[in-house]
Order: sequence, then C-alpha cells, then structure tokens
Amino acid sequence: MDRKIRKLLADVKDGKVAVEEAYDRLRDMPFEDLDHTKIDHHRMVRKGMQEVVFGEGKSLQQIVDVVGSMRKRDLDVLVTRIDKAAGKKLCGKFRSGRYSEEARCFYIKEDSAIEGRGAVLVVSAGTSDIKVAEEAYITSMFFGNNTERLYDVGVAGIHRLLKNIDALRKARVIIVVAGMEGALPSIVAGIVGVPVIGVPTSIGYGASFGGLTALLAMLNSCSTVSVFNIDNGFGAAYFATLINRL
Repeated sequence: MDRKIRKLLADVKDGKVAVEEAYDRLRDMPFEDLDHTKIDHHRMVRKGMQEVVFGEGKSLQQIVDVVGSMRKRDLDVLVTRIDKAAGKKLCGKFRSGRYSEEARCFYIKEDSAIEGRGAVLVVSAGTSDIKVAEEAYITSMFFGNNTERLYDVGVAGIHRLLKNIDALRKARVIIVVAGMEGALPSIVAGIVGVPVIGVPTSIGYGASFGGLTALLAMLNSCSTVSVFNIDNGFGAAYFATLINRL
C-alpha cells in the first residue's frame, strides 16, 4: 500500500484527521473520471507503483488535467513521450516539474525514498540509443531505485564494456539498450549473474528494419535475456523496479 495512504489511515486512527476528510481524499478510488481520461488511483494499492501518463497522442490540455488531478492528491508525476514544446509548457504550469529532452519525459518527484534493494544499471550500446536509455533511467529513478548509467559501450569497441566490469557486477538489475544488431544484452548477460533486460531500439541501417533485427537477436539470445518491445525504455525500467523490490 502507498506510504501516503498508510499515513492517512494512521492519522485517522490517531485522531489527527477526521473520517470525513479521509473519505474525501479516498473517494475517487479506484479511479477518477475526467471524461477524457480515467485516472487509476487504485493502482498504487494493487501494485505498489502508481500510474504513469503516456503522453504521446494526448493533447496538452488532457495532460494538464491529469497532472493537475494527481497533484491535488500530492502524488508524484511521470509523463512519458512528450516533445520539448509540451514539456516546457508543463514546467511553466507546474513549477516543481522538470523536463528531460533526451528522455522525452516530464516529471515531478518529491518523494526521494529509495525503494529498491540494490542498484539498477542502465547501459546503452551507442550514443544514438541514449534517448531510450534515458527514458529507462528517468523511470527507474522515479520509482525509487538507486540508478546508474553506463553509455556508449557497444560491441564495436568491447574493451569499453570490459573496462567497466566492476560497475556491471555491482548492479542488482541491468537494462541494456541496443540498436543495430542488438548483440550487447547477450554479452552482458554472459558476464553477470543478475537479471538482464534487453531493450531493442529502432536505431540502425536499412536491414535493422526499425529495430526488428535487434528485437529478434535479443529474443534468440543464448544468455537468457528478458526482452522488452522496441524503444520501450519505460517498460524495462518498470519491470526492473519490480525485480529490485523483491
């Protein structure tokens, strides 16, 4: 259960908060209907992790409505897949928010508690893969993981990866983001004894088929790699969080 909900219930028990006030705060469980969006406030109770807003395809006003509703409940906010113009407008509307252009994420993070039991390491094969890697990094940080980066260590210069073997071995979960032929997750998984999550990217020349080649390479890995969809840094970090909280 969400720490804030637990605190609210404890405050009711101690007489610090009236039952009516507690009911008013909880009345939109399990969801709040904004007409265009139904916000799943109950997700924190069910899964221990709150809902995240997928920004792509939503209008700016729809996103503002959702973020405003979440902030009324003192919830942290993560909006993924929004462009710089929308990010800047959200930062102007919500002063405590930040926008990462590389990750294409807007977020408000006031709860700094670390929930994960170990470190999550986000690895990118190339500099061109960093946008997807940064989405994974911001998401992992948002969900309370101690998160580190290791970028541009792809197989074209494998010595760059091997030089950082200590960082790989310290991590509890590793997310490896790679385009082109998608070989890096297999190599990392063959070196370490912790879960490795592969994220294929759409980066590459013609025969990469928009990331399909990397996706199939990771699915066919002999090193036992869990694989997420093409460019899905968010999904990989969400799953890494579940593992890291076990």
